[in-house]
Amino acid sequence: MSKADYYELLGVARTCSEAELKSAFRKAAMQHHPDRNPGDKEAEVKFKEINEAYQALSDKDKRAAYDRFGHAAFEQGGGGPGGFGGDGFASSMSDIFDDLFGGFGGGRTRGGGGNGRERGSDLRYNMEIMLEDAFKGKTATIKVPTSLACEPCAGSGAKPGSKPKTCATCAGHGRVRAQQGFFAIERTCPTCAGRGQVIDNPCAICSGAGRVTRERSLSVNIPAGVEDGTRIRLSGEGEAGLRGGPSGDLYIFLSIKPHPFFQRDGADLFCQVPISMVKASLGGEVTVRTLDGLESVVKIPEGTQSGRQFKLRGKGMPVLRSREVGDLHIQARVETPQSLTRRQRELLAEFEAESSNKTHPESAGFFAKMKDFFDNISGS
Repeated sequence: MSKADYYELLGVARTCSEAELKSAFRKAAMQHHPDRNPGDKEAEVKFKEINEAYQALSDKDKRAAYDRFGHAAFEQGGGGPGGFGGDGFASSMSDIFDDLFGGFGGGRTRGGGGNGRERGSDLRYNMEIMLEDAFKGKTATIKVPTSLACEPCAGSGAKPGSKPKTCATCAGHGRVRAQQGFFAIERTCPTCAGRGQVIDNPCAICSGAGRVTRERSLSVNIPAGVEDGTRIRLSGEGEAGLRGGPSGDLYIFLSIKPHPFFQRDGADLFCQVPISMVKASLGGEVTVRTLDGLESVVKIPEGTQSGRQFKLRGKGMPVLRSREVGDLHIQARVETPQSLTRRQRELLAEFEAESSNKTHPESAGFFAKMKDFFDNISGS
């Protein structure tokens, strides 16, 4: 009886890459693995043929020989594919076992070997707060949809008055071992799904899960000084565990809304304050409100230029878990007057006519430097 073509067995072209060959082998091996086809002799034969094909084609030298001579390359001691074809084959087989059986010790954490209890998942809640909340701190109430322990069965999953029984297949271990040729494979027990226990009479409320989905209210303490992206952990407030297992945790991620007046940089705050051209020229005072709602007076010296900053010490943000407080930086923004009256225009024109380099030293110096620069270029 003639043997099937190795490439056709794996469903790949003769020009396929190593990655394509490996992917096709994994797919075919998982499909025809005896554990997925119990009692199917044809699947068992197919699985052996697929292994043989991949052992030959995963080795570069053997593949070259097969491409040239076909199956005859491995007859009469011609270096047949018997044995495992190197690291690539072993790696692929390992990947297949992981896909089929879930690996060794992977998956969700169970509380106590084979008692059926599983730790609940951690949950995430995104909360947006105002900058004032981050400044003062606050206590907020949130509503979180989550899984809670079923009250009628006390989280066991069994009908009230009954108890889960030890799984007879795995004797309560949650895993079984099977010998397959050279391999001794340990996998999750198919009867109890790794829990080590079976429930003959499941609870009617939770259908044997030991938990139900509900919305609950939680109180969250937000300390003063939190920053954007701060994470708050509420231990045991996550999803309830399966069949009485421990609950997961709830993680609250904070984001801070942009403020209409203040910008934050760490513990310092920044605020732009418009001042009149006259006040910037003659000097004076401006009253600003700080983030705590109180008023502070900022003295504006004579000749203040736009962009100049004034610091109010201790008027910034508190530092989380510290007694330190940042500063508030006031940046002056000189406002050019608009909608002038006729008399105002006359006064400004008169002022401009009488102004000198001393009145506007910055602009005078700028244009003098520009003139010198281009004069030197043209004269060189």
